[in-house]
Amino acid sequence: RDRMREDLQLRGRRPATIDTYIRCARRFVEHFALPPAKLGAADVRGYLLHLINEAKAAPGTVNTYAAAIRFLFAVTLKRPEVVADVVRLEVPMHVPRVLSGTEVERLLAAIPTPKHRAMVMLAYGAGLRVSEIAHLEIGDIDPKRMILHIRNAKRGRERHVMLSPVLLAALRAYWKDARPSGKRLFPGRDGTKPITRVAIHKALCKAASVAGIAKRLGPHVLRHSFATHLLEGGTDLRTVQVLLGHASLRSTATYLHV
Repeated sequence: RDRMREDLQLRGRRPATIDTYIRCARRFVEHFALPPAKLGAADVRGYLLHLINEAKAAPGTVNTYAAAIRFLFAVTLKRPEVVADVVRLEVPMHVPRVLSGTEVERLLAAIPTPKHRAMVMLAYGAGLRVSEIAHLEIGDIDPKRMILHIRNAKRGRERHVMLSPVLLAALRAYWKDARPSGKRLFPGRDGTKPITRVAIHKALCKAASVAGIAKRLGPHVLRHSFATHLLEGGTDLRTVQVLLGHASLRSTATYLHV
């Protein structure tokens, strides 16, 4: 396990990816209760079929396990022949769930604390991923240029997104109320680590319940809403792609189906 973690680090994988790969590889090994050196291609095939047929895992989840197991054998154990036949499942395209403008207003009105209001407004008003909200630093807010500098984006990419006056006012109200110490805008309980994704998700779900919004809601739904409402307002697809930090225009084009 330690060697696999080091191999992932040497290839520049991000901490969240490393933790996911280690977890998937550990569950694979625990399933057979044997050292990975004693497992082979038939075991890999059987485990992936177990995920599909018995665990009823989604295609994206199966692909994550397959990638972790492929890395374990091909890189760490130097046995690439074991995973030579492992392929990716095709992931079906789903139309993103979005909120209407009225639902966004109801959601914001149901949030009692400046902290939770600021986090929700970052997800909707700037289209940030939940991890980007958690890792946002006070120095990333540029009120003179009215932009946010997103440093901890997916795959290590950086970008700038617009900062509206309404969002800036919400961030200032939160800062005046909480006065967070250190550089993080939303520190966790111990003050050294960022707030967890679970904490952000719980705050959002609680607000949705109070607002009477029955849709399944998570921070990414607000990001979907941000993109969809921009397109509805006439923003071109390429601009939305840059604001969302998508590597491919195909990912952004999904919002054209909403």
